Amino acid sequence: MANVVVVGSQWGDEGKGKIVDWLSERADIVVRFQGGHNAGHTLVIDGVTYKLSLLPSGVVREGTLGVIGNGVVIDPWALSGEIEKIAGQGVAISRDNLRIAENATLILPLHRELDAIREAAAGAGKIGTTKRGIGPAYEDKVGRRAIRVMDLQNLKTLKSKIDRILAHHNALRRGLGEAEASRDELFAQLEEIAPKILPYVDTVWSLLDRERRQGKRILFEGAQGALLDIDHGTYPYVTSSNTVAAQAATGCGIGPDAINYVLGITKAYTTRVGEGPFPTELHDEMGQLLGKRGREFGTVTGRARRCGWFDACLVRQTIKVSGITGIALTKLDVLDGIEKLSVGTGYRLDGEELDHLPAAQGAQARVEPVYETLEGWSESTAGARSWADLPANCIKYVKRLEELIETPVAMLSTSPERDDTILMKDPFED
Repeated sequence: MANVVVVGSQWGDEGKGKIVDWLSERADIVVRFQGGHNAGHTLVIDGVTYKLSLLPSGVVREGTLGVIGNGVVIDPWALSGEIEKIAGQGVAISRDNLRIAENATLILPLHRELDAIREAAAGAGKIGTTKRGIGPAYEDKVGRRAIRVMDLQNLKTLKSKIDRILAHHNALRRGLGEAEASRDELFAQLEEIAPKILPYVDTVWSLLDRERRQGKRILFEGAQGALLDIDHGTYPYVTSSNTVAAQAATGCGIGPDAINYVLGITKAYTTRVGEGPFPTELHDEMGQLLGKRGREFGTVTGRARRCGWFDACLVRQTIKVSGITGIALTKLDVLDGIEKLSVGTGYRLDGEELDHLPAAQGAQARVEPVYETLEGWSESTAGARSWADLPANCIKYVKRLEELIETPVAMLSTSPERDDTILMKDPFED
């Protein structure tokens, strides 16, 4: 039985939710392994739309266990609200379908406040954070002063841990001209939310080891995309965690030998939310057309996404960094009816040609894309479920992308509906 990691190969918003849901029908367990509630997955199942942020996509499927790993930073109030919202849509969340790693870090109200204060003060230097406290929570994690899920189990020792984190945060708040956070107020907030979170707590690394040894299929679900990775992304315009496939092991406590296949979710064009470099971005009517057709608005933030042509050079780079085995190409139908399609194949930087995006911030801002033009197609691909349903030029487009990114297309998605999918390679068939 193969275990599969799903990651985004661009800047996120590639359509991971639908693909993860499609795969979760074949999985016994779906694991979130990094990020926080800044990520968003939209699922459309039997005409019902579910919008998830912290909950693993598998929780909406009966008989599938959803797991939130230790690599995730958890806002317990946001999680509780999401559980209530999904319950209102008829999906009951219990210990039968959700477990939370005891050693996951909590996002606190002071993290959200600090995030917003910093972003407002940054002015032109802002990085486009969602202001949900993700970055400050990860800072406290590596600073060894975080409050973790397991700390809610012993309220007698919680106040001393709050004192430790406030020693850092209140110094920051004073320096920023803000009022200090109250220990008693934070304790009361955590004491109130604890009963809503504790029923799901488990020793996740042990759970996954046991289930894997019993032959269960595990699907590891990433958030954001590889280009937002804290090490390998377009720094500093990145998220605060590692988003590449290797984090699947670290973020839930399994060995890398447990991973058999890495599926990179890849949009047939390119989008980005927030600040940062975007070599193939379109600032014209074509960019607006892609955004309108693709309904490019953030699931969590509601922010309009920047749109541009497919950047094969960038995707090839993230495939190598993430060890992607095959890609799932999504939103192919958005390109229907466009006469000429451009694909970025490389860059020029100060007169020199490059086959990768440089790591330096200044260089990333200056690169110019090198394009190849392909013939588009006039026929509709929306809802196609086999190669025979695709126009000839569409097939040529897909095949050319495979050549440029040096990786096969394992799946094609032709609409938000989960069954509108063309399967070339089942990732679970090792």
